[in-house]
Amino acid sequence: MNSRQRILCSLDHHQPDRVPIDLGGHHSSSFSVQAYRDFRNYLGLKPSKLYIHDFIQQLALTEEDVLDILHVDTVNDAQVFLYRPEIWKDWELPDGTPCKIPNYIDVRKNSVGDSEVYNNDGVAVAIQKKGCLYFDQLVFPYAEKVDDDFSDFEEQSKKMMWQVIQSPPFPISYDAAGIAYRIKAADELRQTSDRAIYNIFGGSLLEYLNQAFRMDNSLCNLLIEPEIVNAFLDRAMEKYMRDLESFMAVNGGNVDIIGWSDDLGGQSAPLMSVQTFRKFFKPRYQELWGYAKKLNPNVKLCLHSCGAIAPFIGDLIECGMDALNPVQITCNGMELVYLKKEFGKDITFWGGGCDTREILPSAEPQQIKDHVKKNLDIMMPGGGFVFQQIHNILANVPPQNVMAMFEAVHEYNG
Repeated sequence: MNSRQRILCSLDHHQPDRVPIDLGGHHSSSFSVQAYRDFRNYLGLKPSKLYIHDFIQQLALTEEDVLDILHVDTVNDAQVFLYRPEIWKDWELPDGTPCKIPNYIDVRKNSVGDSEVYNNDGVAVAIQKKGCLYFDQLVFPYAEKVDDDFSDFEEQSKKMMWQVIQSPPFPISYDAAGIAYRIKAADELRQTSDRAIYNIFGGSLLEYLNQAFRMDNSLCNLLIEPEIVNAFLDRAMEKYMRDLESFMAVNGGNVDIIGWSDDLGGQSAPLMSVQTFRKFFKPRYQELWGYAKKLNPNVKLCLHSCGAIAPFIGDLIECGMDALNPVQITCNGMELVYLKKEFGKDITFWGGGCDTREILPSAEPQQIKDHVKKNLDIMMPGGGFVFQQIHNILANVPPQNVMAMFEAVHEYNG
């Protein structure tokens, strides 16, 4: 099997020839840029220019030499833009390390040394506080005042961090020239890689509410302002259905997995009741994901949703979701034995391979290996599993621990 076949085999719930591995396919399976720099040094590889494709989370694109060493079976669609100088410009990490960031990002230091990102209208939409590693949202346009029909939806969305700051090829549009550029890039990646191509659409609903209203307001509004919630989500759906047509026209034949994202859980429980989920979100997921499958019946869908979301998994399956990421096994109800037994025939678990909260940052290498192999014993039989650590490899993770995690997978494969 090649890498693409291996991933698709497991997504179809057949036993692949070895454990399929994702690293950096999804934005939540990547390296923080500092951890990536240190890992390359640990491997003795030549220094990287450190291409940060996810500026908010400060995630580096994993280059081909690392993907090869670790036997990774996925590739993010942004990989094809690595060495296109028109995409990138120079920047520095907080510790002074030079790196590359998407050239459209307008980032400036303020008077106290924080880094702020501005949109095209000169509004500061995100901030990296001095001494911090990541960016936080600054503007929640509907936190105080709401236009009930959301006639200004498009305008206000341009103030939301996650809408303003996206990965290459953004901000290249879907006009004729943009479509031609995107299609050429997608064709190139398909022709030059046998890895499974992971392309992120996003399509969040709860997270879009949080970005617009601020999370405290949006969760309250689910209970006390349902008309406002429905009106906003209807606007979001109109946008997503239009965007999905363009996205699939460019990528439909060249992408294997479409990534979606909507964090629905906390550490101890879902962020809402099952009844609320079914009222506001399930019908819209069915419509959105069903349309993606209509446009390309062969494409696989993978939802990134952190937290304790076990009560929703059956509904996500009914909505047409093929895979679930990052499988946060430290949360209530997310034990691997239960998940595999209850849902393993109907959805692929894309993650849960290594605990990144307690194990990967601080355990000894042999403890990490034992932990990973135990999880593989549970999840591998019958397919329906792609190995990935739980979420990103953060800046403080020692490189020898990262290596131990992947060595465990390679040893398991024999």
